[in-house]
Amino acid sequence: MNGSRNAKKKTDSLCKMKNSERKKILDKIKSPRDLKQLNSEEREKLASEIRIELLDVISRNGGHLAPNMGVVELTIALHTAFNMPEDKIIWDVSHQGYTHKLLTGRKEFFRTLRQDDGCCGFLTREESEYDSFGAGHAGTAISAALGFAAARDARNGREKIVAVVGDGSLNCGITLEGLNNVSGTTRDFIVVLNDNKMSISKNVGAMAQYLNRIITGKGYNKFKIFMRELVRKIPVLGEKIIRRVERIEEATKSIFVHGVIFEELGLRYIGPVDGHNTEELIRIMEVVKGFDQPALVHVVTEKGHGYKFAEDSPERFHGLSGFDPDTGASINPKEPATFSSVFGETACELAENDGKIVAITAAMSSGTGLSRFAELFPKRFFDVGIAEEHAVVFAAGFATQGFRPIVAMYATFMQRALDYVLHDICLQNLPVILCLDRAGAVDDGPTHHGIYDLAFFRSLPNMVVMQPRNGDELRAMLHKASTMNCPVTIRYPRAACGTYTPDSTTVNIETGRAEVIKKGAGIAIWALGSECATALAVSELLEKEDVSTTVVNTRFIKPFDVSLLEEQARSMPIATIEDSVISGGLAAAVDQILADKTHKTLMHFGWNDEIIPHGTVAGIRKKFDLTPEKIASKILARIK
Repeated sequence: MNGSRNAKKKTDSLCKMKNSERKKILDKIKSPRDLKQLNSEEREKLASEIRIELLDVISRNGGHLAPNMGVVELTIALHTAFNMPEDKIIWDVSHQGYTHKLLTGRKEFFRTLRQDDGCCGFLTREESEYDSFGAGHAGTAISAALGFAAARDARNGREKIVAVVGDGSLNCGITLEGLNNVSGTTRDFIVVLNDNKMSISKNVGAMAQYLNRIITGKGYNKFKIFMRELVRKIPVLGEKIIRRVERIEEATKSIFVHGVIFEELGLRYIGPVDGHNTEELIRIMEVVKGFDQPALVHVVTEKGHGYKFAEDSPERFHGLSGFDPDTGASINPKEPATFSSVFGETACELAENDGKIVAITAAMSSGTGLSRFAELFPKRFFDVGIAEEHAVVFAAGFATQGFRPIVAMYATFMQRALDYVLHDICLQNLPVILCLDRAGAVDDGPTHHGIYDLAFFRSLPNMVVMQPRNGDELRAMLHKASTMNCPVTIRYPRAACGTYTPDSTTVNIETGRAEVIKKGAGIAIWALGSECATALAVSELLEKEDVSTTVVNTRFIKPFDVSLLEEQARSMPIATIEDSVISGGLAAAVDQILADKTHKTLMHFGWNDEIIPHGTVAGIRKKFDLTPEKIASKILARIK
């Protein structure tokens, strides 16, 4: 590891240099083929230049810093050893694909990362032929790559298929299902296990402990690789000796080989390997390419490698907005209270007063605001890793024993557990509270927009679905949910929460009742959650055109305030505004209620049935005419 430590010191010093002081090898890399012309010294310098480029772009645009700083050498080695795009590299999650983008002809485009009409923060097949498979959720790489391999075998192809999987994704049920099917599907398949001991939060569970034991026993595995290459060089007898040794090893491997679980699944285990030693990585990849059975290469990397602030705080630098690269501090002014922070604070408050409150998350403790809860109530906090389905059923089991589980995760990730919400929580009418952060459009794009789940939740039996418009309502809804003997879902965006007064008791939440924020007679605008602010802005614009406006805070999408809606629909047009797909959310609920009633004009504003791209949230809303000005203009045109 001395070589990688020295390289790291050089990287630290290079990161302090100005762009004008460097001659860039990176500028000459137009495709992975150019990497094959570099020598070891040039590859080491290239790794440093890539880290500088990552730091420069991400500090300005935001993005996933720590995961990408950790896979620079690994990505260089993969693109050097294999022949992309003929060979296929399938990245799990793919938020660590920035170096891959830089090495595949997208250096200039990469500088538009996460901008409107710019470079996506994940891999997408539409963006480049080198992006073999799109991904944004963990656990899909092995299954997808097996599909590639089976298709190759069916047409007698010769390309290599490589699945790059993080150790956090190894907890996923789908990853284990894929591993279980490797040996029965193909003999030509490579899994690269990128082990950095992190997913979003620190990895937990038996698999993480198992990988740590492998790392501590790495001497045997490195010696095995060395001896295999040495014996192979013996003329005539080399290959025969290796085959005999393999038969002996097969009979005794459980005594010596720490990677026995992978070997039992039919994958030849190689590792652990220093993930920051490019030359060793290339050498091992070249060897593995010649195996006649599936292989798993265990690569040990460090999240944030080469940038001290990210090394020390990999969770904070996992995904972040702009920051000062010299200090690591956020360049944004101190943010007001967010829905996430209010949730975390209120969860602690509930737990303080009720010993039956427990909190469960799936590798999202910091992002959902539960870090403080974990510190104060360690015996009542459970991070199950990237295992959303398990989190939901685990909560259901907890609830049967008189506890009140709060399950917190991002709306986009809850989609992975929808069947279990129905089967294990709703059908048994268990009092589990599902708190869905990042509900609504986000800047990460299609794989992360939390705009689809509402259509599912509002159709479930026994489920109550609430959405607060500010921090005070979120606090009141959590208190309300803690007293209800049924499943409850509370959805809220990744945003400042507006009005929030800790310990406030001014908000009265009555199940199934909406709140009239503003009264008028010309049109009623029903808004869901934080879109009440949009509705009020639209109302101001309409008032300037002499259109008197009622604004309703829906609060409950299920059960719905049917009587209020029907009363208003008899006397004025109804418009709805939501940060969700209109085919299954608030708009759909209103349409169903008023389908057989006499009512005025209906207008709906939300996300249509199409893929919503990445970009700034403001930019996306503008592109789809969801600004107050556009909404007001369309309402005026319709009612006048």
